[in-house]
Amino acid sequence: MKRLKNPNINRGAATILFLFLLLFILLFSRFLYIEVSKKVNGTEINVLAEKVWTDTKIIEAKRGSIYDRKGNVLAQDIPSYTIYAIVDESYPNHVKDPEKTAELLAPILGLQKEEIENKLNQEGRFQVEFGSHGRKLTQAKKNKIEELGLDGIGFVRQSKRYYPNQAFASHVIGFTNENVDDKSQVGIMGLEQKLNDELTERNGEVTFKRDRTGVKLPIPDEKVEKPQHGKDVYLTIDENIQLFVEQSLDKVVKKYKPERAIAIVVDPKTGEVLAMGNRPGFNPNKRDVTNFSNDAISSRYEPGSTMKIFTLAAAIEEGVYNGNEQFKSGRYKVYSDTISDHNNGQGWGSITFDEGVRRSSNVGFSILARDKIGLDRLYQYLVKFGFDKKTGIDLPDEVNSAIQYEAEIEKVTTSFGQGTAVTPIQQIQAATAIANNGVMMQPHITQKIVDSETNETVKEVKPKTAGTPISQETAKKVLDLLETVVEDGTGQPFAIEGYQIAGKTGTAQIPSPNGGYMKGWGKNIYSFIGFAPKDDPELIVYTAVDRPNLEEFQTGAQATAMLFKGIMKNSLQYLNIKPDETKKTGGSSSGDDDGITLEDYSGKPLEQVRKTLEDKGLKVEALGNSKSNVTAQIPYPESTVLQGERIILKSEGHVKIPDLTSWSLADVLKFIDIMKLKSEIKGSGYVTKQNIEANEIVREGDTIKLELSPPND
Repeated sequence: MKRLKNPNINRGAATILFLFLLLFILLFSRFLYIEVSKKVNGTEINVLAEKVWTDTKIIEAKRGSIYDRKGNVLAQDIPSYTIYAIVDESYPNHVKDPEKTAELLAPILGLQKEEIENKLNQEGRFQVEFGSHGRKLTQAKKNKIEELGLDGIGFVRQSKRYYPNQAFASHVIGFTNENVDDKSQVGIMGLEQKLNDELTERNGEVTFKRDRTGVKLPIPDEKVEKPQHGKDVYLTIDENIQLFVEQSLDKVVKKYKPERAIAIVVDPKTGEVLAMGNRPGFNPNKRDVTNFSNDAISSRYEPGSTMKIFTLAAAIEEGVYNGNEQFKSGRYKVYSDTISDHNNGQGWGSITFDEGVRRSSNVGFSILARDKIGLDRLYQYLVKFGFDKKTGIDLPDEVNSAIQYEAEIEKVTTSFGQGTAVTPIQQIQAATAIANNGVMMQPHITQKIVDSETNETVKEVKPKTAGTPISQETAKKVLDLLETVVEDGTGQPFAIEGYQIAGKTGTAQIPSPNGGYMKGWGKNIYSFIGFAPKDDPELIVYTAVDRPNLEEFQTGAQATAMLFKGIMKNSLQYLNIKPDETKKTGGSSSGDDDGITLEDYSGKPLEQVRKTLEDKGLKVEALGNSKSNVTAQIPYPESTVLQGERIILKSEGHVKIPDLTSWSLADVLKFIDIMKLKSEIKGSGYVTKQNIEANEIVREGDTIKLELSPPND
C-alpha cells in the first residue's frame, strides 16, 4: 500500500525555506547598502575603521621656566608621579597582600595603614588611587616605593611646578595651581600670574595605527602635532643679592618679631629690581601663604620722614633752600593746628636748615614747604616724582597712593610724610632721580622673554625713564646733605664703615581702627632709604619694619638698620665695590660689625695666607696649586667677617672641587662666584648632594648641580 506524505511537513519546509530566503535577501541588501553607501549606522566605514585601528598619545609640553639675571633657575617644571594600585584579582599583576602593602606604603604617603588597606580591599574596582597624598610624588618617593617591590603598584608620570630655592622672592615669583579641566598649570600670584600667557604650554599629540593588542604598526603615515612649550622668563633679580635680602629679613624677624618687613634693592641707573622681599613670606612648594600681598608694591602707608628727601629736592630745585639760614625749631602753627618736632615739640632752639635736615625737623620741612616752596608748587613736585600714579612695574596688584592734599594742614604734613600714603615702590622710583643725576627710572623686574625651543629673545625689557623732576646739580646737593644725615644725624645707625652712605630715616604713624593713630612703644613703621656709594650710587636699598617688638632700651632704627646694613654691605662687597680705608663714617657701629677685617691677599703665598687665617679662627678653603700665590679671594679685601666664617682662596693651576656636603647656601655661592660656575640649586639649607664628585677638576663655565636640605632633614 502506498504511504502518503504528511501535508503539514511540506508546509513547514516551505515556511523554513521562505524564512531563509528572506534572511538571505535582508543580509544581501544590507551588504549591498554598506557596499554602496560605505556607512554603518550612519557612520562611514573608513571613519569607524580609523577609530578602531588608530590610537593617540599625548606629548607633554613644559611650562616655561623662570630664571634670575644670570640664568639660575627660580621656577621650573619637574617630573612628578601619581601612584595607583590594581585591585582586580583577574588581572595578573594585582595587589596580592593588601595588609602588607598598606603597612609599607603608609609612612611614605603619610596616610594611616587602615585607610590604605580599606582602599585596597574595595570590591568591583579595577584600580584605586590615594587622593592628594598619592599625587605629585617626587622622584625620590617613587624610587623608594619601587624598591619595595610591591605587586600591583604603578605610577603615572606628570609634571609639577617646583621652586628650587623654596622661600625665595616668593611674592615676586608667585606660584601655580593645577587646572582641573586639562591638568595644566595656571599662575595664581606674582609673575606666574602676570606672565601666565607667556609661560603657559600646550601639549602635542601623535596619532598612529595599531593592531588589536595596541601595538604600534610600522606604518609611516603617523601624524604628529608638536607640543608648544611655554616661553622662558629672565628676571632682573640677582640670586645672590636676593639671598642677602632673605637672610637679613629672617634675622630681623627672629630678633624683633615685627608684623611685617619689606626690602627692595634697585639699580638706579636702569630701574632694574635686583631683589625684593617681604615678611611674612612663604614656600611656594608648600603653598603655606599667610600674606598674599606683595607689600613692596601692594601696600600703601604714610612714609614718614623718607618723604622729606623729595621736599628737600624741590626746595633746592626751586632755588629757595639756604642751608645756613636759621629757623626756630620745636613747634610751628598752621592756623589752629600745631606741627611739632619729634622730641615732643621741644626742638633744638634756633638751628640752620642743614641741621634741620640732619635732625629730621618736621618744623623745618613745614617752613620749606609752606613758606619757601609754596604748597601748590610742592604738589607739582609730588606729581613730577610720580607719587600721583602707579609706577607701572611689571608685577600684578600694584596699588596707587592716597594723597591727602585738601586742607592746609594736610598739605603741610604731606611735606614730611604724614597724612598722605604712598607705596614703597613709588618711593624707590622717586629715589632713582636722586641717585641718577635727576633722571627718574621706571622700576621693572622682567629682563627678557625667550623662546625655550629656539633660544631666541621674543621680548626684551629696556630701561625706561619716568621723567626728570630735578637737575643733576640738585641731585648731587641732595645726596651730599643725605650723607650728613648718616654721618652726624638721625641716620647714624645706618653707617657702614668704609663706605659713603647717603640716606634718610622714616618713622610712620599707623592709623588705628578706632580713629587717630596707634599708641605705644614700637607701634610705627620704621623705614630707611639708602644710597651707596654716595658720589655715584650703584644701589638704592629701601627697608621697612612694621611694629617690631621692641624693648624699652631699643629703637625702631636698630631693627631697620640691621635689615639695611645686612643687605647693603653684602651687596656692595658682592659687586666688588671695595671700602675706602680713608673714609671713616661717623655714626655708631653695632655689634654686627665687630669681627676680623680681611686684607688683600693677592700675590701672597697660598699656604701662608691659609695658616694666618686659620690661626684667627676662620675656615679656609684653598683652591688651586698650594705652592702658588693667591689670585682671588672671597669675601673681598676689607670685608669684616666673624670667627668660624668660611674664606675661599684661589691660586693658579687646576682646581679640584671640594666636598661641598654640609656647606651652607651662602658658602656655596662664594665658591660658585670665585670659580665663575653655572649653577642649578634645589632646596635650601645645607648641601646634601653634588653632581661633580669631590676632587674632580672643575673649570670656569662648568655647571654644578646641588641639592640642599634644612638642618633638621
